[in-house]
Amino acid sequence: MNSKMYPYILAIITLIFWGIAPIFGKIGLLKISPLLGLAIRSFVISIILLVMVFATGTYKEFGTLTLKGFSFIALEGIFASLIGHFAYYYALKLGETSKVVPITSAFPIMTVMLAVIFLAEKMTVYKGAGVALIVAGIYLMRF
Repeated sequence: MNSKMYPYILAIITLIFWGIAPIFGKIGLLKISPLLGLAIRSFVISIILLVMVFATGTYKEFGTLTLKGFSFIALEGIFASLIGHFAYYYALKLGETSKVVPITSAFPIMTVMLAVIFLAEKMTVYKGAGVALIVAGIYLMRF
């Protein structure tokens, strides 16, 4: 298999598991608060990740970690895994899964805009068309 395909295969795996996860989340949140749900989720994931980091020897990379790198990864975690997922869990608990998930999954719109502004990435016709299709998809999913 061509190594250029690996990112796309991984993206499809992500799509599958991210598509399954909200079903578990919605069921798990039936009798508990989103805050407790997020805490349980984060605790379990943290334990698994710590085991993996030590089992694979990845912990040795801490020596190459800069303060800047640490700070940006920490900010990404706070924005995505804390604030973003906290809001997502509340939306999932209070709303219809089939309507909440398409809206939250439209984050590429924000990513494209910010990548153009802060990372000097080029806005192309194709990226613009992709953003328009995401917006159209969200609109259609609301029915």
